[in-house]
Order: sequence, then C-alpha cells, then structure tokens
Amino acid sequence: MQTFRARLLSLVGFTGLLLACGDGPTGPGIQPQIINATDNFQYQVSNVLDYTGTLSYTWQNTGVQATINQSTTVTSGSITLVILDANDTQVYSRSLPDNGTFTTAVGVAGAWTIRIEYNGADATVNFRADKTT
Repeated sequence: MQTFRARLLSLVGFTGLLLACGDGPTGPGIQPQIINATDNFQYQVSNVLDYTGTLSYTWQNTGVQATINQSTTVTSGSITLVILDANDTQVYSRSLPDNGTFTTAVGVAGAWTIRIEYNGADATVNFRADKTT
C-alpha cells in the first residue's frame, strides 16, 4: 500500500510539474477558448499575466471582408490584433483594448491569418471575426 501511495504522489507531482512548465499559448496553465469555424472566429482568454509572444491561426473566410468585434481589457503591456487575407496582405491591425466593432479592408477570400501579438500583457482578451461580404 505504501508503494502505491508513493507512486501515486510521484505521478501527481510530475503531472503538476508538466502543467506548470508547459508552453501554453499565453503562459503556463492558460489556454484560450477558440472557435475557428468557416466565416466565424472567436477568441477568449482570461488572466493573461506578463505574456510576450505571438499566436497565429488560419481562418477560412469565404468573403472578402470581415467585421471585428473587440472586447478586451489590458491592465499592463499591449496586445495588437493583425489580420492578413489569403494573399498575406494586411487587411487589419488594431490595438485590442480599442473596444468596439470595426471592419477590415477588402481582401481576398480564402485562408486568412489571425495574429495576436502580446507584449508584456496582463489582460482579459475577447474578440471575434465574422465574414462581412
């Protein structure tokens, strides 16, 4: 019984260490909630703490333009949302704490890139992109 308990405690400790040292997209233990569907992309993550890094996602947009709804709170650092169309042409760039609804420039339909650039950010991030036309 003692050996089983020792192994179990070792396994729990090792699992905790892996989770704490993981390379989660916005720091150890923080995972964004993402819906990545054709013509609709949603991104949400809470409790971002002093994170610096860039996350990129491929999003299928069957239109040539998108509506972006931003609802983000940044208490320190900065976060920028950049969107490229299927030809890798930048159609959108805005600071995520600029809350509101915005429209991208007209681009080319297909596989768009959504890039979130964190710079020492403490934040709660929420935005969505929807095909406009």
